[in-house]
Amino acid sequence: MSTTGSAGMRDRLVQAAVALLAAEGPAALQARRLAREVGASTMAVYHYFGGMPQLLSTVIEEGFRRLDARLAEVAATDDPVVDLGRLALAYRDVARENPHLYDVMFGLSAPGGHRPEEHEQPGADEPSVSQRAYGHLVAATERTVRSGRIREAEPAHVAAQLWSLLHGYVTLELSGHFDQFDGPEQVFMPMAFNLLVGLGDDPERAARSGRRALAAAGVRANSVH
Repeated sequence: MSTTGSAGMRDRLVQAAVALLAAEGPAALQARRLAREVGASTMAVYHYFGGMPQLLSTVIEEGFRRLDARLAEVAATDDPVVDLGRLALAYRDVARENPHLYDVMFGLSAPGGHRPEEHEQPGADEPSVSQRAYGHLVAATERTVRSGRIREAEPAHVAAQLWSLLHGYVTLELSGHFDQFDGPEQVFMPMAFNLLVGLGDDPERAARSGRRALAAAGVRANSVH
């Protein structure tokens, strides 16, 4: 079989897995069902991936690849705090588009009881796809520190705080815990505001940046303060 044919079937299986997660959830992610979706035998999963754990690892990479691509679309502006907000809202959009894929990406679910195969971490000169996606947040944080909007700090440490806040919020929102709120406007942005002000940003400027980020995403912004 040609390399092109092998790559094509691998991609079809991965895309079928992503689509099944979106449509039916992790219970649908079974070798037999995937093979049926692409018109192949069940052995295709084992021939091209070795088994479901290896396929799940590739599905996770695809999820982070999509996240990386979406975050790369957020162009830098003259306000790095606005950019942080826009990146956060883009991250949220990706999670909401396929919540089950998001759960698998972060180990919050194990389809069919399978856990993804663990791979060796790439070297320093070869970041993983998840590190590339996270790198957009780190880059915006570095620009925020350089701008003087927050106190001098290690950008990677600040980015980790922001990501923890964002991931926790998104996970709770996807679980339905914020259905009674306008989540971005009433929960996430005020929480991010509190963190940024705690890091040294001017309250008025932080509030203004938060409103601009929400407006850019088409979200009303009345209570960011």
